[in-house]
Amino acid sequence: MRITELLTKDTINLGLTSHEKADVIEELVTVLDSAGKLADRSEFKKQILNREAQSTTGIGDGIAIPHAKTKAVKQAAIAFGRSAGGVNYESFDGQPARLFFMIAATEGANNTHLEALARLSTLLMKEEVRKQLLEAQSAEDVLTIINSHDEEAEEETQSMAGKKDFVVAVTACPTGIAHTYMSADALKAKAAEMGVDIKVETNGSGGAKNVLTADEIEHATAVIVAADTKVEMNRFNGKHVIEVPVADGIRKPQELIERALKQDAPVYRGGADKTKEETDQKGRSIGSTIYKHLMNGVSNMLPFVVGGGILIAISFIFGFNSANPDDPSYNQFAAALNTIGGGNAFALMVPVLAGFIAMSIADRPGFAAGMVGGMMAASGGAGFLGGLVAGFLAGYVVVGLKKVLAGIPASLEGIKTILLFPLLGIAITGLIMHFVVNKPVGALNTAISDWLSGLGTGNAVILGIILGLMMSFDMGGPVNKAAYVFGTGLIANGVYEPMAAIMAAGMVPPLGIALATTFFKKKFSQQDREAGKVNYIMGLSFITEGAIPYAAADPVRVIPSVMIGSAITGALTMYFGIGLRAPHGGVFVFPLVDGNWLLYLLAVIIGAIVSALLLGFLKKPVTK
Repeated sequence: MRITELLTKDTINLGLTSHEKADVIEELVTVLDSAGKLADRSEFKKQILNREAQSTTGIGDGIAIPHAKTKAVKQAAIAFGRSAGGVNYESFDGQPARLFFMIAATEGANNTHLEALARLSTLLMKEEVRKQLLEAQSAEDVLTIINSHDEEAEEETQSMAGKKDFVVAVTACPTGIAHTYMSADALKAKAAEMGVDIKVETNGSGGAKNVLTADEIEHATAVIVAADTKVEMNRFNGKHVIEVPVADGIRKPQELIERALKQDAPVYRGGADKTKEETDQKGRSIGSTIYKHLMNGVSNMLPFVVGGGILIAISFIFGFNSANPDDPSYNQFAAALNTIGGGNAFALMVPVLAGFIAMSIADRPGFAAGMVGGMMAASGGAGFLGGLVAGFLAGYVVVGLKKVLAGIPASLEGIKTILLFPLLGIAITGLIMHFVVNKPVGALNTAISDWLSGLGTGNAVILGIILGLMMSFDMGGPVNKAAYVFGTGLIANGVYEPMAAIMAAGMVPPLGIALATTFFKKKFSQQDREAGKVNYIMGLSFITEGAIPYAAADPVRVIPSVMIGSAITGALTMYFGIGLRAPHGGVFVFPLVDGNWLLYLLAVIIGAIVSALLLGFLKKPVTK
């Protein structure tokens, strides 16, 4: 398939008017949507922004390649846009971007589509192509330029005879569409310029290409792994391996090749005992490593909290004591819902949290020890805090066991996973939880729960303000997640009011922006007003991230506005004494809250209106 089967006249815009990143993304999404290439415009844009959140797709040299592979794409396509004045796109080299290729790949994209998309990334590495595209006078000119340079790629083969300076590399990015191939091309071009032989394996969406052979790896001076996603590493055991983000392959190819020639990198020690913790920690700070493991546990725990919480709340419709056989309001169906939600789903919350934290650290051998440690925390009164301790304890206990047992004979290798890791991991974790952790952490857990339950109105309002500010500060980032984890942890301890404040406050940013774009139209572009309509749905559904494009485009005005609105909402929900047993669902679970759901709704409306008014006052009118 040729690139011009995906890039057509109706997906080309040579007159982009935007000057900011969020606006040019909106323009390009509009081009694809108008051409009938998208099944769900808002979901596609969300996936584009999610990819940008991982790392900018502004690759330098005046080029940006925003891309997404999602079911929101109806037909694989490429949109091309050109800006005369340039767009502030947070590019790698800090220069404005002028050439934009937005790639829309279907979730089940076939190899022919993916190979064409990969070739486009390769073409854009050529200065000649970029110059011609900047000078193109029409859409037909653009298609002619692309066609003239579009050639089928061939698999590389390398002979080891006479090789002295030989380097191998692997490139991979999360979507495997653009950065994978641009990084590979940058490395190959720089190696040719330096007179160095190199072979680069690309792990793209269409599978691995130019796969490195054992002979090539053995004879290589060093290995460069430029990747933002998982790469098969054990084959590099004993080699000097340089591990960097995929963007470094584009930005720093010469530096990487020089390091490889000098073998300026640690020797990789792989094998069956290589832990996820050892692999993932490279290039990460301690804080980000802990955060990654914690989020793995929380994300797997949430379905139990959401499902169980809603079932418990539904049972209360029949009466607060309807699950008690001795109460006059007893209802057998309500009792069954309460048993399923509270006695079972909620009972699994802490063990699942601990199990998946441990699994994130030590891979599957850590899961059993983490689950058992979490169960002991739940049954021993240590609760959510004890589950956190159990998860990290079990994970690092198993990491230690892997190192201790690394030297056992190869004939006994098979019994490690099936016998030694679960036996010793569960035993050591369980003994530490029983004799060391449960009692002090249980006492702390009880003290925190009692303090929160006994908060006076004034202190409760202050807590609501703090939680509201956290939810809107980075709208889905680490601060937002810290508040959310705090709330879900308290649900496990039977304290429900903070979670109500957290969800209500998280609904305010998108709702405030939706109201502002509706009632202060002169302060927003046409694209922003159209996208604002989607924020009504996102806000009502508790999807705070709907506000991110607006905050990214104008952080000085937008972030303080939504933070103030969220703080007011958080304070009001705590003042009204609203509790929430299900940490998600938005307006759809309002009737199930503990307390007056109309007051809960009022708190959200007030906060959203305050944010909208502040945005209307602070933002400057859009100039045509």
